[in-house]
Amino acid sequence: MSFITSLLVALNLTASLPQTATNGLSTLGTLNAPTLPDFLTDLNTPLPNGFPWGSRTANNTNPYIESLVPVTGVIRPYVFTISRGTIAPDGVSRSVILINGQFPGPTIEANWGDTIQLSNMSQWVSSLSISRCKYTTRSPVPRKVHRFTGTVYFKRQRHGLTDAQYAGGLFGPMVIHGPKNVPYDVDLGPILLSDYYHTEYFQIVKEVMSPNAGPPFSDNNLINGKMNFDCTEPSVGGTCTSNAGLSKFRFQTGKAHRLRLINSGAEGIQRFTVDNHTMTVMANDFVPVVPYETDVVTLGIGQRTDVIVKATGKPTDAVWMRSDLSANCATANQPHALAAIYYPHANTSSTPKSTATSYSDAVCGNNNLTQTVPFFKPSTPPPQPATMETIDTTLAQNASLINLWEMNKSSFRADYNSPVLLNASEGETSFPDEWNVYDFGFNTSIRLVVRNFFPASHPMHLHGHNFYVLSESNGPWDGSIVHGANPQRRDVQLLQPGTTTVPSHMVIQIDADNPG
Repeated sequence: MSFITSLLVALNLTASLPQTATNGLSTLGTLNAPTLPDFLTDLNTPLPNGFPWGSRTANNTNPYIESLVPVTGVIRPYVFTISRGTIAPDGVSRSVILINGQFPGPTIEANWGDTIQLSNMSQWVSSLSISRCKYTTRSPVPRKVHRFTGTVYFKRQRHGLTDAQYAGGLFGPMVIHGPKNVPYDVDLGPILLSDYYHTEYFQIVKEVMSPNAGPPFSDNNLINGKMNFDCTEPSVGGTCTSNAGLSKFRFQTGKAHRLRLINSGAEGIQRFTVDNHTMTVMANDFVPVVPYETDVVTLGIGQRTDVIVKATGKPTDAVWMRSDLSANCATANQPHALAAIYYPHANTSSTPKSTATSYSDAVCGNNNLTQTVPFFKPSTPPPQPATMETIDTTLAQNASLINLWEMNKSSFRADYNSPVLLNASEGETSFPDEWNVYDFGFNTSIRLVVRNFFPASHPMHLHGHNFYVLSESNGPWDGSIVHGANPQRRDVQLLQPGTTTVPSHMVIQIDADNPG
């Protein structure tokens, strides 16, 4: 009997470890985890017309025009202490990075138009990022106060960017409350889907940056930082406790529940399903979309999708929530993550007996662009952009036989002490070739045709913008554009695998309206 099969037929789901042993001070994944409100009302939050954002709605306000974004005047302070701690999220005891003693890190919450003040009080050097990239906008620092305004709403994650601290536990969710584009009754909050490694992140980097190295294989898959592990595996090092404990959620019969899905992992594409239930997609990343139904949600690294799930079961039902690291698109030793959903009168220690949703794992990409139409149409992107650049992604080896990703035949190097944005603000416009700086001057619209000549997908992210996704597929671009008047917008898009002779493609376009 396989490990997952044995879990599915277990007599009960009583955890053998307490929450403090698996996740520190975090309550995510427990039945005590709070649901989220429609908006925050503390700190003397003004409520014109009954909402912090006043009369603004999801379909009458352009969030990309700064003068239209609400200004609540509320400053929400968060103080983070980053430290090392020994916990066992899946039963395997190991040292991880904790934020305020929690794994995953605490949730940042704010209203649309609030100012978030984030203080890193650690002496532990890290590069905790929400929307900036080390080397390009600033250097990593041991302690710093960040202040920024929630100009768009929905949710995202924050994470470490120095080395691979992201895979060591330095991450957590952020929710910006805003107008609803789809009605629902209960907000279950963030659901983080994470491939998980028992090896220290710096050791993973060392192994990847060795001659002829392949991609690392994750050891497990977690939902809100929890899963069990097969302690009979010969690869287990150190203490392993069987049946450590799974995440658990509550459904209210007949109610519509909002699930804020986040792929907070380091490598793998996730396929998310809920047994016996259909999901309604309402947003991708920070962009509300015209709602559509699906049985499975595909999430690349860093992608977020909000779904509504109607609790159509009986009051005594218990069903499985599942997320699988794609067998076709990820490298995982144990790819399956499970969590239990309990209806009001279900035994919360019982093992669900529901049947898994079937889905296709053939495409290493997101849902077809024809399905995704933004709920609000801010403007139609120019059919002829001011400038266009083709970028080819390939894998190459340097003289030391280290595998390196290249864009237009150049790998990326940078200088900790010389961030590109700082240099540019001081008037410098010439940079070393290996910094891969593209100077688009004063062009107002930029189109990037990204081609992949490698047989693996890539989650492509652009900082500071929700880009238009004009086209994407596992073959060359034929010049066509999907929903040209109102194309999909998001800040992470999966670039499908290609081959050395026939590349896949992704065509994105931005309005150059966010300097820095």
